[in-house]
Order: sequence, then structure tokens, then C-alpha cells
Amino acid sequence: MIRYGILGFGLHAGRRLMPGFARARNSTVTALYRRHLDDARASAAHYKIPHAFDSAADLCRCPEVDAIFVASPNNFHLEHVLLAIEAGKPVLCEKPMAMNGDECRRMVRAAHSAQVLLGVAHVFRFNRSVEKLREQIAAGRLGKPIFVRSEFSFPARTHARKWLTDSKISGGGPIADVGVHCVDALRWILHDEIKGVSAISISDPDSGDVEAAAVLSLEFACGTLGSVQVSTRADYRTPLEIVGESASAKAIDAFSVDNPVQITLRQGQAIEKETVSNADAYARQIDAFSAAVEGQAIFPISGEEGWRNQQVLDAAFRSLKSGKFELVSAATMQIKTS
Repeated sequence: MIRYGILGFGLHAGRRLMPGFARARNSTVTALYRRHLDDARASAAHYKIPHAFDSAADLCRCPEVDAIFVASPNNFHLEHVLLAIEAGKPVLCEKPMAMNGDECRRMVRAAHSAQVLLGVAHVFRFNRSVEKLREQIAAGRLGKPIFVRSEFSFPARTHARKWLTDSKISGGGPIADVGVHCVDALRWILHDEIKGVSAISISDPDSGDVEAAAVLSLEFACGTLGSVQVSTRADYRTPLEIVGESASAKAIDAFSVDNPVQITLRQGQAIEKETVSNADAYARQIDAFSAAVEGQAIFPISGEEGWRNQQVLDAAFRSLKSGKFELVSAATMQIKTS
């Protein structure tokens, strides 16, 4: 049983991570960190977690902790990941991995130097709906992919994470918060890299200094064209669709972990439908990382993968400023071969 310490025990930890740990087979939580000790102790008592800390460094050094899950606000990811690496603890970092690609580079290089496992919590790779779409592509059932489209919208005006509208904490609006999920899912489903991005966005009086909605136009290395649409103004929506030369496949709520997801494959007049559940995605993610900690498997979302996603976000934000198509850096390839 791998024992985890959670750095940043907020809304996400209570709503998603703890139910995931409850269903996990080889993972448990033995410690948590919050900035105020009274809050940390209250959360620990509520979830029956043995150790509570108001020092991230002390949690990382705790002998009752085997691995670290970083779930703090985005601007703390670099500091907390480096603390875990310094303590020699395997670390799984929430998405987006960092505030920018340079921070990701520092994390990856530190992990390589210390020979510490570093993963990124792109949980939707563990959604069976996303896996099924990837399998359709791998089996050639759709033919060469022509278009891919992924949307992620949710209403955030009254969201508990007030820091989402502060770029110094969030690094961006829905592009950083949920657009990174769309980018990662499309890269994984297509088994292809994004060459460049063109982005447009809108903001409003409630969106602070970040975007309220955006559209990213993507060009993949193998020629597929993609679209990512994100918003913190519409109701929850996560449709994902792939159009190939032979057939098309779509899921209306591909990323949902709360409700069954129907996948539809259309080839001419023939239609196939399959319904799957993603309810155990968070448990599958944490157990997959635990298996990697034990040396039994390779965790599929490495620090390099998170860095690659961040480089796509960086290109999107450059495009918002320049109004031009921006190429995605290939710097992650250098560290893989160095």
C-alpha cells in the first residue's frame, strides 16, 4: 500500500481525490497540508487522515508518506514539486503542470537529476470513454483523422476557486484550467503531437485578468486539424468528436466521471453505440501511479508529457497576444535524448 501526502487540500481534494482514494486498491492518504494548521487538522479529522501539516516541507519529509500528490493552486506547483523531489519522494502533480514551460523544464530536470518519479495528473487518460476513442483510432476504424474537436465548458462565476480569475495564481483562464485537458486528450487519442496553435478569446467584467472563453485551432504533425473550445460561462459540457476519412466517432460528455458516457461510431449509414462509465477514473489514476512507484508499471503521463502540454498552452497564450499562428516548442525532445 502506497501512502500519500496531499499538498494543497482544497475543493478538488475533497470532491475528487478522496473519493478516488476510497476506491483505490493500493493507495491511501496518510498526511495532508493546508496553509493554516487549524484548517489542516479539521480536514484531517473529517477524512480520518493521521497527519496534518501547515508546512509543505515537513509533509514531504514525513516518514509515514511514500509519495506526494500536489493539488495546490497552480502558482505553487513548482515549489511543491521541487520540495517533494528534494525529499526523494515520487510526486504526482495536478494539471496544469505549472505556470509556463520553463517551470516544467525545471521540474523535469530536477526529477531526472534526483532519479525521482514525476507524473502529471491528467485523469481523463483513465476515462474509459477516452480509451475507447483512442482504440478506434489505433484500430484504423476511422481511417486517417481529418478533424478533431474537444470542448470543455463549466460555469465559474460562483466557483469556490476564486483564484481562477487571477493570472498570477492560475496562469490563465479556461485555457490553462480545462483547455489543457482537451489538449492532452487529443494528443493521446491521436498519438500525435501539436505543431502549432492559433487562439482567440473573449473576457468580461467578471473574468479578472484572464479569458472567459477561447477557441484554439490546432495543427497536428500528421496533418489532422483540431479545435479546442473552452469556457467558464456555459453549463458543463465536454463533447469530443473525431472525423476520419472512413468514419466518425463522438462522445457527448467524454470527460464526465459522474454520468455514463455514450460513444457513437458512424460509418456511412451504420451506427454503433456503446455506453461506458468513468466513475473509477480517479482510483485508476492513483493506483497506476502507485504501481509505477513500486516499479511494476510505467506511469503514462510523465513530467515530459505534462511539459509538452504546457508548451501548447504557452503557444496559445503567445497567439492571443500576437494574433498569429504560433509554433509549439520542441524543447521536451531535447531532455528525452540528453
